[in-house]
Amino acid sequence: MNDTRERSLSWGQALVLSAAAVPMVAFGGLGAWGTYSNITSVFHRSATALGVVAAGEGATLVLALTLVGLTMLGQSSPVAVRVGLWTLPAVASLTGAAVAPTGTESVVFAFTPMAMCVAAEGMGLLARRIVVYRTGVDAEAQRRNAAVMQRLAYHRARAANHPEEGARKDSELKSWKLAKKVGTGDALLGAHLVGVQRERMTAGADAALAGMFALPVTAPAPGVTPAPEPPVVEGANEESVTPPVTEEDTQVAAEVETVPPEPVTPVTAPVTPPVTLGEIAAVAGVPTPQAGEPLTDAQLVVVLRHLRYSDDPPLSYRQAVTAFREGGFVGGEQRVRKAWGSLMSHEESEA
Repeated sequence: MNDTRERSLSWGQALVLSAAAVPMVAFGGLGAWGTYSNITSVFHRSATALGVVAAGEGATLVLALTLVGLTMLGQSSPVAVRVGLWTLPAVASLTGAAVAPTGTESVVFAFTPMAMCVAAEGMGLLARRIVVYRTGVDAEAQRRNAAVMQRLAYHRARAANHPEEGARKDSELKSWKLAKKVGTGDALLGAHLVGVQRERMTAGADAALAGMFALPVTAPAPGVTPAPEPPVVEGANEESVTPPVTEEDTQVAAEVETVPPEPVTPVTAPVTPPVTLGEIAAVAGVPTPQAGEPLTDAQLVVVLRHLRYSDDPPLSYRQAVTAFREGGFVGGEQRVRKAWGSLMSHEESEA
C-alpha cells in the first residue's frame, strides 16, 4: 500500500497530455495578442500596448511558468503566485474596460486578458496531476492539510487551556469547522483509507469463512474415557505375541479397580512474565511498533512474533492476523504474509 515507486507515462498518455497543453499555450498567446490590438486601437502607440500586455499577460505568464516549475519539482506554490495568477489578469481586464471607447468594446476589452489566466491555471493543474500520477505525492494537498492541522492544533489547545471562557468556546467552534476540512481534496488519503478498510474486511471475511468451513471435533460419549495408546518399547519385536491373561491377573485387576484413587495435589509451576512488544523491538533494534502507523518490514516481524507467542500454544497464521487487525496495526496482506514467512524461517533455523 505504501508504494513509493515512480510510474512513468506511457506513449499514449504523453501524446494526449502534450496535445492538451498546446491549445492552452496557443489561446494564452492569442489573448495577449488581442489585448495588444485593443490597446493599440485606442492609443495608436505600440509601446503603450506592449506595456499593458507586459504588465498583464506577461507577468501572468511568468507566474504560470513559476507555478509549473515548482509543481514539476514536487513543491507547493506560494500563496503570492496563486493570487497573482488571478489578480494580474483582473487588473488588465479593468484597464481594458476603462480605456474602451464604447460600452460594447469595454466588455470585449475586459474579457480578452482572461485567456492568459485560464491557460496558466490549466497548465498548472495539468503539471500537478502529472506529478501526482508519477510520484504519488500531492504537494499542494499536503500544504493545505498541514495548514489546516496547524490551525486545528492551535484551536484545540486554546479551547482546552485558555483562561477566558469566551475564547475557549470560540476555539471549540472553530476547531469543529476546521475538522471538516481535514483531508479535503487529498485523493491519496482517501485511497489509503480505502486500502485499510479493504484489509480489515478481508480479515473479517477470512475469519468468518474459517468458522463456517471448520470441521467439527467429535466429543467422546459421556462417562467414556478414551483408551490410552499402548506404550512403545524400544527394541521390541513387531511379531511379539501378547501373553494370555490368567484368572489370577483378572482378580488382581478387579482389586485395583475397587481401591479409590487418592487426590492429586496440582503442582503450580512458576509463571514466566510475558515479553512485551517494546522488549522484542529493543532486541530487534527497531522502534516500538505503534497501532495505526505504517510499519517497516522489521517491525511487522516484531509484531507477529509478539502476537504468536502471546498465548500457549503459539498462534497460527490466521489467529495472528486476526489479532494483528484487532490490535489496530496497519500492513498489507502481502507484506504480512512475507513477514510471517520470515518469522517461520527464523524459527526453523533456531530449531
